[in-house]
Amino acid sequence: MSTTPLTITPETARHVLWMFGHPGGQQPGRFTQHLAAAIECADCKHAAILAEAFPDLAGAILLAKHHEDGIQQLKDMVAPRCTRCTDTDGPFTSDGLCEPCARPVPLGGVM
Repeated sequence: MSTTPLTITPETARHVLWMFGHPGGQQPGRFTQHLAAAIECADCKHAAILAEAFPDLAGAILLAKHHEDGIQQLKDMVAPRCTRCTDTDGPFTSDGLCEPCARPVPLGGVM
């Protein structure tokens, strides 16, 4: 088993959210659907083998299945965030800033 910290990509998080029927999900390709189904229903031995080859997908599935807030963690991974304050409240500019961060502040501090 790897000791490298797990990194779940937003794409993988969207695929697992779709797999479990949650908003924010995105249907993956056919291979990924079958692979995810295999990971989800595998016994411990086979899940570990698949996790070695596909750590992000297996980790995301395990997170969704076995952690109380796993689905919310996956949703947080795919939520757009402001590039300055990391808030999820939009709308966002083309630079990835939320409205408050995009609003210029005058040098005197008062508009």
